[in-house]
Amino acid sequence: MNVIPITRTPRRLGTVSVRTVTLAHGGGGKAMKDLIDDVFVRTFDNARLAPLEDQARIDLAALASLGDRLAFTTDSFVVDPLFFPGGDIGKLAVCGTINDLAVGGATPLYLSCAAIVEEGVEIDMLRRIASSMAETAHAAGVEIVTGDTKVVHKGACDKIFLTTTGIGVIREGMTLGAHLARPGDIVIVNGLLGDHGAAILGARGDMALDSPIESDCAPLHELIFNLLTAAPGTRAVRDATRGGVATVLNEIADSSGVSITIEEERTPLRPEVKGFCEILGLDPLYLANEGKIVAIVPPDEAEAALLALRSHAFGRDAAAIGEVGAGEAGRVTMRTVFGGTRIVDMLVGEQLPRIC
Repeated sequence: MNVIPITRTPRRLGTVSVRTVTLAHGGGGKAMKDLIDDVFVRTFDNARLAPLEDQARIDLAALASLGDRLAFTTDSFVVDPLFFPGGDIGKLAVCGTINDLAVGGATPLYLSCAAIVEEGVEIDMLRRIASSMAETAHAAGVEIVTGDTKVVHKGACDKIFLTTTGIGVIREGMTLGAHLARPGDIVIVNGLLGDHGAAILGARGDMALDSPIESDCAPLHELIFNLLTAAPGTRAVRDATRGGVATVLNEIADSSGVSITIEEERTPLRPEVKGFCEILGLDPLYLANEGKIVAIVPPDEAEAALLALRSHAFGRDAAAIGEVGAGEAGRVTMRTVFGGTRIVDMLVGEQLPRIC
């Protein structure tokens, strides 16, 4: 839907005939060409990628017609395990990069994919990951148009690491930033928090769960577009990935020189996640999310923002959880259900490594 059309140039694609990746697949010869063709080019299937030039070629005039600024982001994904309830490393990479563009107000258009693959990985597993990336990108209206593949010795990486880069266009007049929060603004999230972090920990087998918690991994650009249309004065939008909501709020409070207070009773949590955290001694405010945003919205637009979010499938449990204040700059606090107040600091270290 957002993709700029281009004339397709057909090219004969190679085929892999072995079961597992070998070092030859990273050597630059026919084996490497066959792997790239069979696993990635055939699966991603678009005219910008198919010629396999050293770069994707994009018309600048067509980009400029969509906005006045280019948004550019990159991220790496090393999640363990590769497949988990609600997603996999491929879906995660596409959604994470789309969301990094969308929280800046950009319309995501094009992605790259660089894969570092361990010798011995099954080709069928690579196909499964590539298919997940292709399906997620297609559903989101973006194209994976260029990339790279490297193969390393067994033990030099853990199966596969992905790096995705994204390009989008920001429409004229759109300005969002963590430095723009003002006293009186309302803090809004689009739903239940901590699902991704809990899903990853559960998938590692650390807890025996009767009903596995699913990751919230999702592309949020349409949700964010709805939000910004309904509440054009929105100050900032951030995705609460590593470090969770607590880290995002601290970054906003510090950048804007404001205080932020949130209410525990208004913070939406799945009962299973809450119990999960109580058992393990984790704080759900620091758990990673892959389909949740924190929005800072002027008070007169907060109701419109909530209505817009709740009208979308990825925002049905949206809630206003707090308010920006004029207290000590950079201070984030939570009013607890018991009537007390506690400081919500920036995360120190990592609650759960390799969650994305």
